[in-house]
Amino acid sequence: MAVLKTYARLWTDDLDQALPLLAELTGEQPHLRLAFEQVALAAIGNFLVIAGPAEERARYSHASATVVVDDLDALLATLTSAGATVTTPTTGGPTGRFLYARHADGAEIEYVEWTPELVRRIIPG
Repeated sequence: MAVLKTYARLWTDDLDQALPLLAELTGEQPHLRLAFEQVALAAIGNFLVIAGPAEERARYSHASATVVVDDLDALLATLTSAGATVTTPTTGGPTGRFLYARHADGAEIEYVEWTPELVRRIIPG
């Protein structure tokens, strides 16, 4: 199992207002943009920007980062052996599969296994 990409999460009321500054700071344009449930997301550089009403964003604020891995099943075995607790089981989403886990030290992370097409498009290789 390998980590392919890690995103710091940024929270905003308005995605379109947040992106121009991040584009200037990173020198990049968003490489991923989608809606999920009641929030809008954009990935730019190493940031995952999550936008929408505060009460909707709060549903995801327990995770401090989003980590893209190449094998979610192998990750789950690693997490389990390290004493982590899965707080949201493996679920399908618009980019592939994901789960949320709380590590034994209390950190909570969203782990995502992207579709092969997204990996080919976004991860240099």
